[in-house]
Amino acid sequence: MKYLIDTANLEMIKKCNDLLPIAGVTSNPSIIKKEGKIDFFAHLNKIRQIIGIDKTLHVQILAEDSSNILKEAHVILENIDKNVFIKVPTTLQGLKAMKLLKKENVGVTATAIYTKTQGFMAMEAGADYIAPYFNRMENLDIDAADTIAVFADMIAAYGYQTKILAASFKNIAQVNTALKCGAQTITVAPDVLMAAFAVPSIKKAVDDFAADWKQTFGDVSICDLK
Repeated sequence: MKYLIDTANLEMIKKCNDLLPIAGVTSNPSIIKKEGKIDFFAHLNKIRQIIGIDKTLHVQILAEDSSNILKEAHVILENIDKNVFIKVPTTLQGLKAMKLLKKENVGVTATAIYTKTQGFMAMEAGADYIAPYFNRMENLDIDAADTIAVFADMIAAYGYQTKILAASFKNIAQVNTALKCGAQTITVAPDVLMAAFAVPSIKKAVDDFAADWKQTFGDVSICDLK
């Protein structure tokens, strides 16, 4: 399992990178919008500096036709680094662009996936990651869990190198379901991930341990006992 965070907020990225075993960062125009009118490439380069070259950075293109998708991809790679995964919507033109990008050995993340056929075609196009939109699929009465499970089955059966990067979550239960169904990687908003650690019972367990220790040893820490 690998966890990516879906944000462009530098302070939150620093916090998550420090506290959590995250594997990278994803972004898109809707996420960027929350940060205001930033210096786009300077900002993304700061994200790379925070997470390092060993973690994955996924950046969305805007173009809709294959030729301009390639142009935007090249600009992104030239202005950040060659290790960026280019996020391409899984449309007909997007699939064409994916095939061309993979001929150049560019990392590709196929996004906006709602259907099994989209995922299958992205696998065939050579996408490194496919990103099914879990919550959005459920909102359309599409069985997101089944779709992810089928993707996992096809990857195993036919030996695709593609990984499932599940996205679009409203709660941690959906995240865990996606992982249980076979998603190797998920990208999730930091607040959804952090909420999993805000369960009152966790704090109570920690407080109980501290209280029991104090009753036994008083105001002495473990380090004081050496």
